[in-house]
Amino acid sequence: MRICLLTPEPGHPLLAATTALLTPRHQVESLDPGATDPAGPDPLADVYLLKARTPRALALARRLEARGAPVINSAAATELCQDRSRMAELARAAGLPFAVTRTAGSIGELTGPGGLPAAGFPLVVKSRHSRRHDLVAKAEDLGRLEQLARDWPDEPVVVQPFTANSGWDQKLWVIAGQVFAARRRSELAAADRGPAQPLNPVDLPADRLDLVRRVGAVFGLDVYGVDLLDGAGEPLIVDVNAFPGIRGQAGAPEALAALALRAAAEGPAYRGTAGTGLAGQPGLPGQPRAGTPAQVDA
Repeated sequence: MRICLLTPEPGHPLLAATTALLTPRHQVESLDPGATDPAGPDPLADVYLLKARTPRALALARRLEARGAPVINSAAATELCQDRSRMAELARAAGLPFAVTRTAGSIGELTGPGGLPAAGFPLVVKSRHSRRHDLVAKAEDLGRLEQLARDWPDEPVVVQPFTANSGWDQKLWVIAGQVFAARRRSELAAADRGPAQPLNPVDLPADRLDLVRRVGAVFGLDVYGVDLLDGAGEPLIVDVNAFPGIRGQAGAPEALAALALRAAAEGPAYRGTAGTGLAGQPGLPGQPRAGTPAQVDA
């Protein structure tokens, strides 16, 4: 099989470990979307793993999909997870416990007349478009919000009520239905976040595992991460990420290699493991399939 990594970082620990499992019986190559011919490669690989989120990477993935190549995750699902406004809208429409989210063209829209009532604080302000070094901050009052408006004057944002919590996030990652987990300090924590702490998925409630797998079905994702906040009542989803790093998780490279081989074997008929996606709306392929990842034939 020919497996192609669409990424500028083929040496990423997860991808490097997966490559080591697949070779030498299978051919693994990488393409940097930023340095690739816009027309795409020819001939096609058997499957593409999309670990890049730039507009150029998404455009390349769409061209490959149009030519019949299986791409994990799809360009549409990857792009949706970069827009926190669309993410929240889809999640809540599907009945997922996602934080109530308001969208604004800039923080200045929230500080003026008709912006936010005083009772709306504290709140969490995030860049609408997810990317490295984006805005994620807690605003306890109007003064802090005005400071953020000065620091990020033209930034489209989403705003969510702050939910009292322990200061830790549960970070759950899924590869073709297999769940991996860790705990890490919230981005809003005052102290240094430090490394993630291992968390055994078998110690999590069954409904928690069901919830994160359902996220994949709703968003049309096969490889993804879900950040959960433990607040009052049910757990609260605060973020969904397409193809995260999943560092230091035993079994993750094996699960990714098995998924790549399955998709490569099925070729154009591959319809993913996550369901129709986008809460059943057209645009993402597939029907749900049950089962655990196959063993890696490497």
